[in-house]
This record gives sequence, C-alpha cells and structure tokens, in this order.
Amino acid sequence: MVRYLLLRLLRLLFALWLTASGVFLLSRSLPADIILQQLSVGEISATSSSVQQQRIAEQRFQHRLGLDIPLFYFSLPTTATHQQWKWHGQRNQYHRWAQQLLHGNLGRSYRDGQPVTTSLAAALTYTLPLTTLAATVAILLAVWLATWLAVHQQMRPHVLRLLYALDALPLFVLGLLLLLLFANPDMLTWFPAYGLGESSDLENASVIERIGSLLYYLTLPLTCLILVNLPHLVVQLDAALQKERLTGYAVTARAKGAPEKQVVQHHTLRNALLPTLTQLNSLLPALVAGAVVVEVIFALPGVGRLLAEAAATHDYPMILGGVLLTALVRLLAQFLTDGLYLVADPRIRMRT
Repeated sequence: MVRYLLLRLLRLLFALWLTASGVFLLSRSLPADIILQQLSVGEISATSSSVQQQRIAEQRFQHRLGLDIPLFYFSLPTTATHQQWKWHGQRNQYHRWAQQLLHGNLGRSYRDGQPVTTSLAAALTYTLPLTTLAATVAILLAVWLATWLAVHQQMRPHVLRLLYALDALPLFVLGLLLLLLFANPDMLTWFPAYGLGESSDLENASVIERIGSLLYYLTLPLTCLILVNLPHLVVQLDAALQKERLTGYAVTARAKGAPEKQVVQHHTLRNALLPTLTQLNSLLPALVAGAVVVEVIFALPGVGRLLAEAAATHDYPMILGGVLLTALVRLLAQFLTDGLYLVADPRIRMRT
C-alpha cells in the first residue's frame, strides 16, 4: 500500500514538473510586443522623443523580465544562422524561473504589480470554501438521490429525465436563471444578486453571524455549482446501483426476505460507490472551472473572477499562475482518487 502511494506521488510530481515546464514555455512564447506594451506603456510614452529612447526603455524592461539571457541550459544549432551547439550553464531563463518557482514566486501582476502568489492566495480564501462545500453537498445529494431511486424504481425514469434536462443547461444559463428567479425585484428577492456584502457590517459580528452572512451570500453561487454537477454524479451512481442490484448476493438477500431499502443500503451501495470514486478525478477540476463562470456572474472576489479580469487585461503572469493552479488541482484530485480507491477496495491493497 505504501509502495503504491509512493509511486502515485512520484508520478504526480513528475506530471507537475512537466506541467510547470509547459507553463514556462507558454509564457516565453507570448509575443514580446504585447509584454512590452503591458509593462512599458507609461514609461515609453513619457520618453517617446526618439526611437533610441524607446529602444532603451524596451531593453530595460526586457532585463527586468530576464528576457535578455538564453532561454535554456543550451541552444541548438540553426541552419539559418549557422550557429553551433552552445552550453549556457545556469545563467538562463529556465533555471532562474525554476528557482523562483521553488520559492513560490510566480512573478508580479502586470495590472497592479502585486505578487501573483499573494493575489491567488487571497482569492483562494473565497474560492476554496465555495468549491469544497459544493463538492461535499453534491456528493451527499447524489448518494441520497441515487439510493432513493434504487429503492423507488417506479420514479426512476421521471427523475432521470429531469436530470438529463438539467445537465443540458449551460452553467451561465443556470446562473442567470437563478438570478432572475430568486434575486429579481420583479419576482423574488430572497437572496442577494452579487457580492459578499459590506465588510463594515460584520465588524462587531460573532463567528456564527459571519458564517451565516457568508452562507446567505453564497447560496445562489453554491446552488449553481451543485446543480450543474449533480446530474452526472447521480446518473453514474444510479447505473452502478442498477448493475449491483442484479448480482447474486443482492438476489439472495431479497430471497431471504430483506426489504429493498436494506438490500440497497447494506449490500449494493458500497460496491456501487467504488466505480463512482473515479468521478472525483473530474469533479474537482470541473468545480474550479465552474467557479470562473459563477464568480463572474455573482461578482465574487475569487480565483475565477481574478483570472477572468486577468484575461481581459492581458495579465499573463496571473493567467499562467492560474493555469498552474488548475493543473495542480487536477493532479491532486487524481492522487486523492487513487488513495480513496486504495482504501475502499481491498483487492488493490492485496495487489500492492
């Protein structure tokens, strides 16, 4: 078991290194004129009396970004310039970037000059509770609803039709529908339409009041993320339960007089949960991706809204930091799925 987890962890670290290297190459493949435009528009416009001064300003910003040194440890020969293979040593962009990455430095935002890690960490304080709570509630609701459908077979076709219809709705359409129905002065104003309220209103509030206020403002975004992920989870678990209820041990339990509810809860549910554990591998990344849309619609100060604003303003360091964060979530979800599957299925423990 320990050997199995160590191999998975090594694979995760290797995949993370490949992803980080891909992010580095992506950042260096961006057009240089766009980067210089984002960084030097103020200073170049102030010193635009001559072309020479503009070139000096551009070279200064290239030096600040570290773009004036070789890209990698070595450079390959090119036919056009007839250059030969050359070793550059540690003085290259990749080595410097890797050192900064190991120290948690992803660069600074073009927009406000703040460190990317600081901005992402501040935004995660809002996105992480939202996605974690959405994943927990969606899984619990999926288990309950799939179990109920296994017991009440006559209701199964009708509920599955509703779930398929719900699954067909795009995330932004579902968010707008919730706003129109429950945060509209012309219909219902049960919940706020955007934001998290004024921080000054909670200065003297207790912890319970703060949590209650946060849940009140997160009700619609949370409902949106739950509903968009619930149909897939229920359908997968329902299919696994339908397969398990026809197995020999389930038929034997019914022959001994066990009611259908007891057969499902005490016999078929545990085995049906094993295949659905793999859904965590896609659920967590889907929640992170969905948070981008939800946080923009409901104006929440999370990672999704931060990345959307970064894309609108061509803030490439922030965008690439978000790409790396999303890849990390995906890899951690896969590692978590492997670990849970190892604990839940004794056959894997025997093979490892």
